Amino acid sequence: MKALVIGLGALGTVYSCLLSLAGHEVTGLSRPASVDEIRSNGVKVTGIWGAHRTKLANVVSDVSELAGQTFDMIIVTVKSFITEEIAEKIAPLVGDTTFVFLLQNGYGNFEAAAKSILEEKLVLGRVIFGAETLAPGESKVTVIADDVLIGSPKKLIDPVLLDEFARIFSKALIPTVASTEIMQYIWGKIIYNSALNSLGSIFEVSYGELAKEPVTRELMNKIIREIFDLLQARNIPMFWPDAQTYLLNFYDYLLPPTSAHHSSMLQDIRSGRQTEIEALNGAVVKLAHESRVPVPVNEIIVAMVKAKESFSLRTKEG
Repeated sequence: MKALVIGLGALGTVYSCLLSLAGHEVTGLSRPASVDEIRSNGVKVTGIWGAHRTKLANVVSDVSELAGQTFDMIIVTVKSFITEEIAEKIAPLVGDTTFVFLLQNGYGNFEAAAKSILEEKLVLGRVIFGAETLAPGESKVTVIADDVLIGSPKKLIDPVLLDEFARIFSKALIPTVASTEIMQYIWGKIIYNSALNSLGSIFEVSYGELAKEPVTRELMNKIIREIFDLLQARNIPMFWPDAQTYLLNFYDYLLPPTSAHHSSMLQDIRSGRQTEIEALNGAVVKLAHESRVPVPVNEIIVAMVKAKESFSLRTKEG
């Protein structure tokens, strides 16, 4: 298949490298500062899925360089706050047989992309393996809690086709399963990330350390309970009947496989980059205000991450 990977950060590098090695024609879009290096040295993946290295069919720094081309799949791995902008730019590349995979954190990516791309072309993914950027075009897969799940939020895509895409990714060593209930899984990941990413970035510790410390464990409990209050108020279905059931699953099954992982939000702050807090706890706060549901802990967490992000950006600029 002909694939375009938007963003060659930690996740995009994994997808571009492994799909290319599986025999697909992969073009990568990366930041201008890293394009020459990736063209010369290729992309590399290390970690729990083994060591892999290859050169991509093409590497570009701007969508305009791809004018006139179409792709079978476009994989979007950029930060959620630029989803709308990227979707508008790549819309001309979406042909009759193209599907766009939004493999990002947070809430609102589908809605943002749908402003420029038909909803029946959009596939949401719940990615719950962790990867860290070691250098431009070099990524290390550190943990995996479950298979990647892909699906159409409004069930607009043939399940048989989604199963075929899942097999393509799985053959490329990225365990993937299609789901008809993708939004429930997406919300499950939003809860997971809202508890772990934000606090992990504030206290600069691993997920496992957050769970061991009684104070941060209780903060996570409160974040999660507030989100369940919101979901119940908005009648959003979940696999778990209540917060307590989710918390048992969270501590017993979801968190342990990723206990050594440090959040991508922390990586962003340390690098002086904007975080995705607005698509996680920030989205919770926004929806809660619309529904008049109190979420005081999530509000404080958003303020703390934004402050830390601001200090980091200021230090980088200085």
